[in-house]
Amino acid sequence: MTNEEQQEFEKMALDQFMSGKILFSKDGAFAPMPKNFIEKALEAEMNDHLDISERSKSNKRYGIT
Repeated sequence: MTNEEQQEFEKMALDQFMSGKILFSKDGAFAPMPKNFIEKALEAEMNDHLDISERSKSNKRYGIT
């Protein structure tokens, strides 16, 4: 997140907070955070799972060495 994006987010969150809106609602300032976190976590897991060194290991579970 760039500095400009950070400042824009802070302003939006503060505006919503001061107006009494729920920050975690569908249109709230924090609404995209859980989605972004889950997507990044899944991407990291897939990158680790598909790592070349991991793919080159034998598959001992099914008896293939």
